[in-house]
Amino acid sequence: MPYSGAHRIATKKNIIDSARRLFNRHGFENVSIEQIMAGAGLTHGGFYSYFDSKSDLYAEVLNCFFTDPEWKNCWEGVHVDLSSTDVGAQVVRAYLSRQHYEDVENSCPMVALPTDVARSGVAARTAFETVFRAMVSVLERSLLGKKRPRREVAQAIAALSIGGMVVARTLVDRSHADQLRASCLEAALNLGGWKSSTNSGESKKGPSASRAHIQKLAKGKHPRKQAVGSL
Repeated sequence: MPYSGAHRIATKKNIIDSARRLFNRHGFENVSIEQIMAGAGLTHGGFYSYFDSKSDLYAEVLNCFFTDPEWKNCWEGVHVDLSSTDVGAQVVRAYLSRQHYEDVENSCPMVALPTDVARSGVAARTAFETVFRAMVSVLERSLLGKKRPRREVAQAIAALSIGGMVVARTLVDRSHADQLRASCLEAALNLGGWKSSTNSGESKKGPSASRAHIQKLAKGKHPRKQAVGSL
């Protein structure tokens, strides 16, 4: 008896979820189709019933909550309401949050996979660009102040958010990574004309503390390092 349409949709989603976790953790090149299917509780042979190649699956994985209506925010304590008038500020805070920083497997693929995308084919790069454009569009709609070049500002905020998290993930010193996230968050919120984060949450002393921290690093005064998991 052939599987129902609902079963195929659910199975495909399981494969995509498995691939996202593995790609985010180990990179595109280091994950096999067999590992992906095993992570979804399936056998290797069923893969080609859903995807033509691992690259095609990769393009599907690049869909995150900006383009996929079925995306569920996986970062505990972080919420993004795409219908809210301040969604831009929510997106920036989510992207640069500690929860997103720590939850490598459930990261937005734009943070975890940019170098893999650059080495991949047109399909994967196009998928990445589609997701990036969707993020820019979300930010642009919620920018405050009509006199500025809104598109350019939104692109800068998106690049700052993604790039800031990419760099933070590479740092061995956890406190330095936290201060970098705080600095990027403050700069992005200021660019967007949104309420500053300096009086809320983990970034209460972000900008000033970050400047002091960077000055210490520049002078060779390195605080005790705390390792974080690699991508």
